[in-house]
Amino acid sequence: MVRSDPATWAPERAQLRRLLDRVGKHRQRPDRKAVGWPSRGVLLGTSSRGSHEFPSRRGRNELPASFFATHVTSVLQTGNIAVTIRQSLRNKHGLGWGKPFEEIIMLRRLLPVTVAGLLAAGVLAGYNVVFAQEITSDAKELDQSANTIWMFGAFLVFFMQAGFAFLGAGLIRGKNTVNYMTKSFLDFAMASLSFWAFGFALMWGTSALGIAGTTNFFLTDAAKGQNYVDWVFQMVFAATAATIVAGAVAERTRTQAYLAYSFMIGAIIYPIYGHWVWGGGWLGADAGFLVRIGLPAAKDYAGSGVVHAVGGFVALAGAAVVGPRIGKYNADGSANTILGHNLPFVVIGTFILFFGWFGFNINTGDSIGLNAINTLLAGATGSVVAMYIVLVRTGKTDILVACNGALAGLVGITAPVAFVEPWSAVVIGAIAAPIMLASVSVIEKVFKIDDPVSAISVHGTTGLWGLLAVGIFANGNNGVSGLVAGNTLQIVSQLISMGVVLAWALGTGFALFLALKYGMGVRASREEELEGLDAPEHGLQAYPADAQVAGAGGGG
Repeated sequence: MVRSDPATWAPERAQLRRLLDRVGKHRQRPDRKAVGWPSRGVLLGTSSRGSHEFPSRRGRNELPASFFATHVTSVLQTGNIAVTIRQSLRNKHGLGWGKPFEEIIMLRRLLPVTVAGLLAAGVLAGYNVVFAQEITSDAKELDQSANTIWMFGAFLVFFMQAGFAFLGAGLIRGKNTVNYMTKSFLDFAMASLSFWAFGFALMWGTSALGIAGTTNFFLTDAAKGQNYVDWVFQMVFAATAATIVAGAVAERTRTQAYLAYSFMIGAIIYPIYGHWVWGGGWLGADAGFLVRIGLPAAKDYAGSGVVHAVGGFVALAGAAVVGPRIGKYNADGSANTILGHNLPFVVIGTFILFFGWFGFNINTGDSIGLNAINTLLAGATGSVVAMYIVLVRTGKTDILVACNGALAGLVGITAPVAFVEPWSAVVIGAIAAPIMLASVSVIEKVFKIDDPVSAISVHGTTGLWGLLAVGIFANGNNGVSGLVAGNTLQIVSQLISMGVVLAWALGTGFALFLALKYGMGVRASREEELEGLDAPEHGLQAYPADAQVAGAGGGG
C-alpha cells in the first residue's frame, strides 16, 4: 500500500542517498565537468589543483526542488524511482547519464489503481517535496563540510607566516630582528589587500586569451558564499609567495620599498602566473595552448612553481638589485659567513612551516592520505640527506642544514604530491637536498648574491625541481603520468613551465626592484645598516640592553 507518512520512507531515502553517492563517484572521472549537480569529486577536492580546475566549485548548482516535482506522473506510471531519476538527468538536464543508475535501485512499487487515483497527488507530492528538501539539505551539508576543510587548510597556510618570521629572524643578526618581523607581518597585510583588489580577479576571473582574468575585481562579482572561501585559500598562497622574498633581502632593505614590492607581488606577479597554471590560462588549462599543440597541460598540484619558484626567483632579482650586506664579501671576492643570532628560532620556525605545509599539500579529496604521506616522507628525507651530506664533509651534524633540507624536500614535493607514490616522494626529497646545497654554493660564490636565509635555493631552485619531478615520477595518480608511467610528453610540458616561471619571475622581479631602486630608493644607508635597522627604522630593539621594554602601545 501507499504510505502517506513521508517519515516512514527511510529505506527509500537510504537507497537514494547511496544512489547519489554513486553519482558522485561516477562524476569523479577526469572527463566530467563541474556542472549541474555538485559532484563528489568537486566537493571533495579531487578535481582541484591537480586537474587545474581549482577553484572549480564556483558555478556549482544544487539540484532544484522541482527535479522530482516535475516527474510525479512518471512515478505514478512506472512506480520506479530509479528510472525517473535516470530519465530526469538524461532528458531534463542533458547530462547524458543513464547506465550508472540501471543497477542501483529498482523500487517496483506498483500502486493500486484505487489508491493512486485518490491519494497519489497529495501523498507523492509531499513525498517529492520532502525528498527534494532532504537532497538539497544533504548537498548543503556536504558543501559546508568541504568548505570547512578548505578553510582549515587556509588557516594552516596562514600560520606558516609565523614560521617564516621565526626562521628568518633566527638566521639574521639580532640588531635587525624587529625589522625582519615587521616586514614578515606587513608583507602579508599588503599582499592580502592587493590580492583582494586586483590579484584574485587577474588569477581567477574570466580568462582573456589565457593570459589573465578580467572579472571580479574587489570581489564585486563573487558568488557571495563560495568565492569568499576560494579567495581566502588563494590569498594565503599569495602571502606565502610574498614573504619568501623577505629573507633574501634582509638586513639592508628599507621597509617602505619592501612594502611596495609586497603590494605588487600580490596584485600582479603571483596572480598572472597563477592564472596561466591554475586559473584556466594557456599553460595549465585542459584546453590551453599546450594541449592545442599536442602536449599535456603543465601540472603543479600545490605550488612548487606557482608559489615557491615565483617567490624564490623574485627574491633572486631583489637580492641582486639591493646588493650584498656590508662585510659579506672581501676585496678578492671571497665570501664571509655572517651567522644568525637565534638557533631555537630557526628550529621552531621550521617545525611551524612543516606543520603548515599540510595545508598546502593535503586539503581535501580521495588522495588526502597519499598527500600526507608524500609530504612527510619528502620533508623527512630532505632533512636527513642534507644533514648526512654535511656530516660527511665536515664531521658535524648541522641543524641549520637539516632544517633547510627539510624545507627543500617539502618544496620539491609540492607540485607532484598527488601524482606520485611514496617511494617517489622519498627520491624527490633525497634529490632536493643536494640540489639545494649546490644552489646555495653557486648563488653565494659564483653569482655573488647575498641571501641570508637561502630563500633562493630552498624555494626557487627546488621549486623548479618539483615541477620537473612531476614529469618524471607521476604514475597516473589523478590522471597525470610521467616517465615512470611511459609518458614522455609530460616532461616536455614541465620543462616549458620551468622556463616560463623562471622568465616571468626574474623579468618582473628585476623590473620591479629596479623601479623601486631608482624611484624611491630600496637600500638603507650605510650608517643604518651598520647600526642595525631596528632602531633607525622602528625606534625599537628586540633585545634592549636593560630589562625594561618600552614601545608604542606597550607597557613597562
